[in-house]
Amino acid sequence: MLEQTLVILKPDTVQRGLMGEIIARIERRGLRIVAMKMMRITPELAEKHYAEHIGKPFYPGLFAFITSGPVVVMVVEGPGAIGTLRAMMGKTNATEAAPGTIRGDLGISNQRNLIHGSDGPEAAAREIALYFQPEELLTYRRDVDPWIHSEL
Repeated sequence: MLEQTLVILKPDTVQRGLMGEIIARIERRGLRIVAMKMMRITPELAEKHYAEHIGKPFYPGLFAFITSGPVVVMVVEGPGAIGTLRAMMGKTNATEAAPGTIRGDLGISNQRNLIHGSDGPEAAAREIALYFQPEELLTYRRDVDPWIHSEL
């Protein structure tokens, strides 16, 4: 099933110069980037994005980190995009993430874990709407897509 998911390359990704590496992994996997921009997440936007975590012990650190510097936000599309991207990311705690995953290969921390990906279809729809207007999503087909995705 064709899905869209929100991806955030967090401030540590930008600061460490890993944006290209992670974007390349996403594209090599066969997922399409249908929207992308660099921005700084405001405190107001961070509160909306992480609303379910307000009041939890880790929230202040999460909030401070996500608002600490520029990020890259993307909408990624493809069959099973949510699960595919989450598998590519690896476990939240990078020290426990499997080699071959983004966090397993590039991360060293639980909090500074490089990347966010929506955890389900409802979260993806809600999160995408926080960062992008519908007209900013540029769904398209590539000539190579049938070679990557058998169901297209």
